[in-house]
Amino acid sequence: MLKGKSVIVTGSTSGIGLGVARRFAAAGANVMLNGLGDAAEIEAIRQDIEVKHGVKVGYDGADIAKADQIHGLVQAATDLFGQVDILINNAGIQHTASIVEFPVAKWDLILAINLSGVFHGMQAVLPQMLARDWGRIINIASVHGLVASKNKAAYVAAKHGVVGLTKVAALETAKTGVTCNAICPGWVLTPLVEKQIQDRAKETGVSFEDASRRVLEEKQPSKQFVTPEQLGDLAVFLASDSAAQLTGQAIGMDGGWLAQ
Repeated sequence: MLKGKSVIVTGSTSGIGLGVARRFAAAGANVMLNGLGDAAEIEAIRQDIEVKHGVKVGYDGADIAKADQIHGLVQAATDLFGQVDILINNAGIQHTASIVEFPVAKWDLILAINLSGVFHGMQAVLPQMLARDWGRIINIASVHGLVASKNKAAYVAAKHGVVGLTKVAALETAKTGVTCNAICPGWVLTPLVEKQIQDRAKETGVSFEDASRRVLEEKQPSKQFVTPEQLGDLAVFLASDSAAQLTGQAIGMDGGWLAQ
């Protein structure tokens, strides 16, 4: 469906981003990976996707907290593939603490990666998309872009910002072939979420499995985790021609969380 298209997926060496990257490769798109991790493991992932799906796959270790490196990432993908058709802003970090106790450095870093990184990516890629009159920007926000939870001030603020930024970009590109949407996942069993559950299990003296169940019961009526692959399939749809008039939306995939 996306044969000949090229996509950047930030934060795609694990978790949601990797699941999304694999789905785009399966749909025929060339993929630029980005993220942290062991160099040998990342190269193995890159080669696996490339061989399995017969597409071109690159990797760039740009730090999404730094504007110049994000622009460099877009240029590297443009040089490798000829153009960037789709940008998936997925990279994100988390820290939990009350507002009173929240470390200022953590606040600054979360806002830099989770919100400013999205802006810089969009600013870097939009000129070429607009010049070709076709492009897709898909921002991986969160249910926390639409509702709040305690002890997540920076994350909630950043994700609300991503949803607002998505709407602005959609309005600015509404008369063009470019769309911009946000996906708002609920609980997804990623390394980031696993750490939160492990911390909760330790605090409450229960097993990881019990802590997982309690986390789901609190917020997610389906009592099942969303999978990276499901999110990838939604992103592929948003990149398709069928979604050409779907723009400016914050789409929840959350097992019913936002329906409550």
